[in-house]
Amino acid sequence: MAAIRRIVLDILKPHEPSILDLASLLGDLPGIEGVNVLIYEMDRDVENAKITIEGGDIPFERVREVITDNGGVIHSLDEVVAGKVIVEEAATPQD
Repeated sequence: MAAIRRIVLDILKPHEPSILDLASLLGDLPGIEGVNVLIYEMDRDVENAKITIEGGDIPFERVREVITDNGGVIHSLDEVVAGKVIVEEAATPQD
C-alpha cells in the first residue's frame, strides 16, 4: 500500500489543548515532517480547525488517536495525497 504523504482534516476541538500543543503532539508522531493548524471559527466552548499534515508515511490512525485523546472530533478528511511524490491539485475547466 502506498505511503500517505499529506492529509487535510477539518476538526472540532476544545480550547485546550492549544493549537501549539496539538501541533506539537502531532508533529512528534513518526512519519510526520510538518503540521499546520489553522483556526477558522471559534465560539465560547470549541474551535473549528483545519489541520494539514505532511510526511513520508503518515500514520493516520495515530493522528486520529492524538486528536480524539485530546477532546477533538474529525469532521471530515478533506484531502489525501499518497505515493512517492506529493501531487498538487491541477486546475480544470470546471474551476
